[in-house]
Amino acid sequence: MATVPSNNNYWRDVMVTALAPIVWGSTYIVTSEFLPPDRPFTAALIRALPAGLLLLVLTRRMPVRRDWWRLLVLGALNIGIFQALLFVAAYRLPGGLAAVLGSVQPLVVMALTWVADKQSPAQVTLWSAVAGIAGMAVLLLSPQTVFEPVGIAAALAGAVCMATGIWLTQRWRLDMPVLALTGWQLLIGGLMLVPVAWLADAPLPPLSLSQGVAYAYLSLAGAVLAYVLFFRGVVRLPTVAVASLGLLSPLTAVVLGWMLLSQSMTGMALAGLMIVLLSVFAVQWTTARTRRSS
Repeated sequence: MATVPSNNNYWRDVMVTALAPIVWGSTYIVTSEFLPPDRPFTAALIRALPAGLLLLVLTRRMPVRRDWWRLLVLGALNIGIFQALLFVAAYRLPGGLAAVLGSVQPLVVMALTWVADKQSPAQVTLWSAVAGIAGMAVLLLSPQTVFEPVGIAAALAGAVCMATGIWLTQRWRLDMPVLALTGWQLLIGGLMLVPVAWLADAPLPPLSLSQGVAYAYLSLAGAVLAYVLFFRGVVRLPTVAVASLGLLSPLTAVVLGWMLLSQSMTGMALAGLMIVLLSVFAVQWTTARTRRSS
């Protein structure tokens, strides 16, 4: 269990951790506007594997023998399997529906904590997480949304996968610096994506300068920076607080689409956006109060 931080330290850690999903939200526009189309698993592979290698070269930290199997599990849950399911959902579902289904992560974390750790969530935290899902639905869904069973199953399985990875990362608390912990997970997850990208995606064409820069951004910002900040937060913050911050990723994508691509945002969408922001704040606030009183 994470140590109880002071109020100032807690909110500083929340703000630093929030940068990770914000960066991930920016990768949507980079992917759609600059990358070669129809190569999702290749994009995930290029994002994860070089980033993992870079971090391990910098840290040169080998895990102890008892942690190897745990790193394999975490690398699969947080990177490899999650990324594969994420792109299956992205290809079969509208982005809005995939994001709404992914927003159940905080509830999954609460369920795991309740069942395995015998810690029931505060009512305000629970209902704030539910409000976040409702806000995402108002923001992103429309009457034309297509509900495709395989895509829905993949999106829900991905949310459960990532939530379980967050929960296990904090529960196991491997004796490794954050940079090494992140690097090994990215390396393991990236290696798992190699055969998937090889079999499912077409070979990459010769890349333009903008495409090369976009792939570099995905790896350096979307993986090295974002995952280091994310796993730093997992180590320091309660799991439900980290999972709740994940809602900032689709919010960032919506705001950037509105600002840079002139995508429309109706009054209902603005209301949904505010509901999600209030939900994220309420989860952080109630979790901070619970930690201080425990």
